[in-house]
Amino acid sequence: MLFHSPEFFAFFPIVFALYWATQRWLWGQNLLVLVASYVFYGWWDWRFLGLIFASSCFDFVAGRAIDVSKSNARRRWLVISSLVFNLGLLGCFKYFNFFAAELAAGFESIGITLDAATLNIVLPVGISFYTFQTLSYTLDIHAGRMKSTRDPLAFFAFVAFFPQLVAGPIERASHLLPQFFVRRRFQYATAVAGSRLILWGFFKKVLVADSCAVLVNDIFADYPSQSGWTLLMGAFFFAFQIYGDFSGYSDIARGLGRLLGFDLMQNFAFPYFSRNVAEFWRRWHISLSTWFRDYLFIPLGGSRGSKAMVARNLLIVFVVSGLWHGANWTFIAWGAVNALMIMPILFIPMGGRGTESVADGRLLPSLRETLQMVITFAAICVTWIIFRSETLPDAYAYLCRMVDQCIAYPGGVLVAFRRYRYEPAMILVVSLVASEWISRWKQFSFDRLPLGVRWTLYQLVFSVVVWIAMYRDTSEFIYFQF
Repeated sequence: MLFHSPEFFAFFPIVFALYWATQRWLWGQNLLVLVASYVFYGWWDWRFLGLIFASSCFDFVAGRAIDVSKSNARRRWLVISSLVFNLGLLGCFKYFNFFAAELAAGFESIGITLDAATLNIVLPVGISFYTFQTLSYTLDIHAGRMKSTRDPLAFFAFVAFFPQLVAGPIERASHLLPQFFVRRRFQYATAVAGSRLILWGFFKKVLVADSCAVLVNDIFADYPSQSGWTLLMGAFFFAFQIYGDFSGYSDIARGLGRLLGFDLMQNFAFPYFSRNVAEFWRRWHISLSTWFRDYLFIPLGGSRGSKAMVARNLLIVFVVSGLWHGANWTFIAWGAVNALMIMPILFIPMGGRGTESVADGRLLPSLRETLQMVITFAAICVTWIIFRSETLPDAYAYLCRMVDQCIAYPGGVLVAFRRYRYEPAMILVVSLVASEWISRWKQFSFDRLPLGVRWTLYQLVFSVVVWIAMYRDTSEFIYFQF
């Protein structure tokens, strides 16, 4: 079920009430989380439950075996078996059709015809997310970063925790699993903070992302007949569609987690205020980028060795990251292009290499920071065109037409501005950017607004979300397909 659906609005209050009614019994809370998570996940298709149950069983047993084994060779083979099992399931359901079709196409190009066998099955929702979550458990046990658990109830609830199950953040076992062993008591301040996160997430998804989606779908569906400046606006609106959609889900997930007494990691840290592409990737989908950093980039050698070796490691990580997003050459190309954009930073010192915020302690950025943010955002928008396109030829044609026409008709920017300045999507995007810019620091927080103003805004967002859920078709989150 979707967070912004009538079913979830009925489902969560029941879970919330039962959950806190059983706060005296930790096992009761964990059991309720597990049952609620399986109901939530099985709402799409109950057959998907078999996969998540099998993955949970395998890694629970593997984790115990790795932990108690005294033989390094046996421990190594156990962790390899976990990798093969989990990545095998992921590869079978997500990539089999893609590689079978590409193999058949490759043989056909040399005059050999093959009948490509395909699996006519639906991609299980969230399989990429919970697969990486369970893998973090066995990998961390093997590396000595944590001990295995003997409590299957807590482990199964950790794997299937419904607020972040289908689109993240991808929680590490070392962070989330221990929280299932601590008695959770209701705290009003935490619940209020969680509710604010949920409302902010709904604003991003239902108002910003879904409003942008209407324009984006029309532009990308008929890009050959659009002007270059319209195509540019299509890339602009998609940048905020995917950000509002994905970060909105993460905010809702974190808010729901807080309402249940759990702390989920921050997945986005104002990524469009980044000053270079490397900084952008430290602020975008943090749970995935840090997962690849710790479990792929560093084992490959990380930043050790020559610049060429580091560049190779970066390219591998980003290509794999692109493939993680989906079985399409557009995602692989998108990952490679991002890697190529980061590589100059290996050789040229740039600002914004840390996690400090732009305009640190100041309301307005400097001219240099502004230029860095604009250039970075423009570069990211180029990669989003590749990401959004159906095929690589579509992405290439879109980019060529956009660049050629923008250069040939520079005055078209005024036409595009007049066309989109009063669009609800544009107004909402500007509101989102202004709100996030102001809320970067405590001294500019919305907590400083009068109580009446805050509650008016909360009630307005809540009313719009409920109205859309009840009377308009709800749209899935973009990252459900990954």
